[in-house]
Amino acid sequence: MYSRQAAAGGVGRRLSKSNTFVGFLNLITLVASVPIIGAGLWLQAHAAASPCGSALQAPLLAIGFVALLVSLAGFLGGCYHIASALWFYLAAMLLLVLALLGITVFGLAVTAGGGGSQVPGRPYREFRLADYSPWLQSRVRAERYWRSALACVIGAGVCDRVAAWTPLDYLSHDLTPIQSGCCKPPTSCTYGYGGDVGVSQEADCYRWSNAPGVLCYGCDSCKAGVLEQLRRHWHNVTILNVVLLLLLIAVYSCACCAFRNAAAASKTILLHPRWSRWWHG
Repeated sequence: MYSRQAAAGGVGRRLSKSNTFVGFLNLITLVASVPIIGAGLWLQAHAAASPCGSALQAPLLAIGFVALLVSLAGFLGGCYHIASALWFYLAAMLLLVLALLGITVFGLAVTAGGGGSQVPGRPYREFRLADYSPWLQSRVRAERYWRSALACVIGAGVCDRVAAWTPLDYLSHDLTPIQSGCCKPPTSCTYGYGGDVGVSQEADCYRWSNAPGVLCYGCDSCKAGVLEQLRRHWHNVTILNVVLLLLLIAVYSCACCAFRNAAAASKTILLHPRWSRWWHG
């Protein structure tokens, strides 16, 4: 009789630690998923006024709803010792870890290369589309993808900030990759006073126009600038992904312990129900 109570007490202590931690952590993520869903719905409502934000609405809504469902299962399983909810939580967490790992590896593979080249005598760099992975090149060359990216660039007004610059300003001020590629022609371009362009110049030299709505938006250098900005952002995201992977693996380990304890507790209750103590006196 004493050994049964001691075993039940040991299971209860294990439940109180790992299950409480899993339940508390999922309560935080459950609450955090609400503003994520709200942000996605807000971007959807204002998609016409924000071309850049509209591209984020689907990922935000997907992340928000997945986090809501997974956190709810983890919270119920951790706090109420529901083994089936914890099983669903473990399966979802495993898929999430594998997906995040795959996205991280894929992102590192397709964003390899780039970086641009320093322009002699200038503080900024210029970028070539051929320096980036074929997969990224195919995306910016496809009209359906490039149209939304270009709408984002124009809507952000990045070229408005350098529209009044003089040639001396380009000698002393740095440029973002998008400004370098989309707002000016390549530095190697030479234009004569009669409008003649040398035959040996890059194709982007012919695509450039002083018209505010044209500039170098149709240039390959503009596509390269967008890809370089994406590459820089992705490297920052990669650091976050690694931290999230370590955190998810730690939480997954705790959830495995909670699931094992919940299953053991259910087995103990079935073998030795509470009314048995009254039966045995």
